[in-house]
Amino acid sequence: MSTPERKVSAEAEKVEESAHFAAEQGHAATDQYGNALFHIDPKVEAKLRLKIDLMIVPTVAMLYLFCFIDRANIGNARLAGLERDLNLKGYDYNALLSIFYISYIIFEIPSNVVCKWVGPGWYIPAISLGFGLCSIFTAFVKNFSQAAAVRFLLGMFEAGMMPGIAYYLSRWYTRSELTFRLGLYIVMAPLAGAFGGLLASGILTLDSVGSTKEWRMIFVVEGIITVGLSVISFLTLTDRPSTARWLTESEKEMAIARVKAERVGNTQVLDKMDWTKLSRGLVNPVVITTSFAFLLNNVTVQGLAFFLPTIVRTIYPDKTTVMQQLFTVPPYVVGAFFTVFLPGLSWKLDRRQIIMIACCPLVMVGYAMFLATTNANVRYGATFLITSSLFCLGPMTNGQVSANVVSDTARSSAIGLNVMLGNIGGLISTWSFLPWDGPNYPIGNGLNLATSGTVLVITTLTLLWMKMDNEKREGRSVEEELAGLSQTEVEDLDWKHPAFRWRP
Repeated sequence: MSTPERKVSAEAEKVEESAHFAAEQGHAATDQYGNALFHIDPKVEAKLRLKIDLMIVPTVAMLYLFCFIDRANIGNARLAGLERDLNLKGYDYNALLSIFYISYIIFEIPSNVVCKWVGPGWYIPAISLGFGLCSIFTAFVKNFSQAAAVRFLLGMFEAGMMPGIAYYLSRWYTRSELTFRLGLYIVMAPLAGAFGGLLASGILTLDSVGSTKEWRMIFVVEGIITVGLSVISFLTLTDRPSTARWLTESEKEMAIARVKAERVGNTQVLDKMDWTKLSRGLVNPVVITTSFAFLLNNVTVQGLAFFLPTIVRTIYPDKTTVMQQLFTVPPYVVGAFFTVFLPGLSWKLDRRQIIMIACCPLVMVGYAMFLATTNANVRYGATFLITSSLFCLGPMTNGQVSANVVSDTARSSAIGLNVMLGNIGGLISTWSFLPWDGPNYPIGNGLNLATSGTVLVITTLTLLWMKMDNEKREGRSVEEELAGLSQTEVEDLDWKHPAFRWRP
């Protein structure tokens, strides 16, 4: 072997040894200032990242696609006669939507804590099976009370999906990579709107599915698909890098070490749960403001999911039910593109806050157009402006709260809080488009204009505060503040660690 070749080989062995050391339990991957103690060749890391992408992302994306379809297909069923057959009057439909969100909100944080305890590789397929069965059961309800009971159970099972998948992906990806991967599964929300409309249209052309007819067929077919996907995911989802049979030993060590290298003061990636770490994720200033912004954003996101079919019907009242379903598809396709494009930009820039700020103006313009005119073509065009920016805050906010905590436990509670507050926004959305406000819905559209404007203010002020606090942290002495603290006490500091910096 020539001298240059021996040198390259020696360097590779040195990198592998340092990654092995950093990956071991009880060893830190950073110094006390947060600097990584090892280096991975970018080409080797890119190969590892692609391998993880191909094995992890498609499964969770498909599960989330049908999670959102099983939640929002009630809007498609409404067009096909659900209200008539269940004898729903007045605000009964809005109440059905609200009941879903009551259980969704109650079980949000507990579900993510259980997800960490059980392990996402088992927990995510299990709750997917649960909400798939609930979708099937919805096809056989006869009245409001039965529908309400099934919607409550649906919310209970679905509560863990969005935060659970976000937490699961944070076990595999660095902060700059995570937002884009969150986008790759959250893009399924707008795609669910598009695909759900197409699927519902196709199902409604059938005479029957077994003993079910009309809108009931939608729930049966889509529920059966969800159950099938959940069974497959029990076999395909790997809980964490150390248990991945499709990674070599050196790849496992690199996968663990590169995530640990961003967790200043920590000696393990999967720490044991305790209240101190859980509370660090719940009382984090950036997590709280970001979660509130997501709450306001979700008023609009969920309102659009539930009421876009109704909005389209008011714009095109003379079209057939199938055509009305199809008119809901194009705005969601546009939304899906930007839900991947903007997180991709975030990955390259390693920035989230500025993109969250930039998402607000188009949504505001879209709802201003709804308020300013009743022209059908203009209002339909406004839906494209809204969807182009609206769905992006899902991956952005989850990526941002994940980036601004340290421990795995704090991350599980931070993501849980973000999604819980987001779904309080979803609960509000169920009452934003009321029957007496139609057909133009000035109150609903005015509410969404106000929420998007408030998101702009909150995200801008949060960015300014992060920069200001980072400047203050530069003057702190790491050695003095850590002197005399045990390793456990250092790890419990989380974002209060003197070497920690907010990541905009």
